[in-house]
Amino acid sequence: MLTWLAVLAGGALGAGARHGVNLIAPRLFGSAVPYATAAVNMIGALAIGVLAGMLQSQRLSLTTTERALYLTGILGGFTTFSSFMLDSLVLWQAGSTAKAVINLVGQLVLGAMLAYVGYRAGLR
Repeated sequence: MLTWLAVLAGGALGAGARHGVNLIAPRLFGSAVPYATAAVNMIGALAIGVLAGMLQSQRLSLTTTERALYLTGILGGFTTFSSFMLDSLVLWQAGSTAKAVINLVGQLVLGAMLAYVGYRAGLR
């Protein structure tokens, strides 16, 4: 139960931070699109990479609940792109280069196609 609460609390923090970037981006770049999303995705990818590296090198130790708070909750609420990048990195590091590439390209292409299908469906 505590892990669920950690994910929920972290998700709220991450979503709040995401909204903050949406508000700041137009002031910095003149528009939120695509800069806010790009900034969030890059920040999230960097943050999850740093955390994963610190955990792997044992410079950081987190309980299961703490991992859920930071990785699933805060970063997941901020952007799922970070998890997408970490999954691809894990596949690549495990020697599954083809799976990593399929994951990267597949999700990008299929995601774009599904966004278009959903958009068209929403217009009807």
